Amino acid sequence: MTQKIKVNGDIQLDQFLKWANITGSGGESKILIQTGHVKLNGTIETRRGVKLKNNDVVMVDGAGSFLVVM
Repeated sequence: MTQKIKVNGDIQLDQFLKWANITGSGGESKILIQTGHVKLNGTIETRRGVKLKNNDVVMVDGAGSFLVVM
């Protein structure tokens, strides 16, 4: 089941992981992303600064699937 996460305006992937309480810090987000544990719209994403758009789906190994709602 995909969880909807509402964000206010532009947000980067690493910031989103923190905002959604998937990670506890920016450093933790960076490690998860750079080690290939995060998918954006079904594709592994290793760029932590990529900007998310409305209706993007972020999947995190062991944490689930999250829909970005702006």
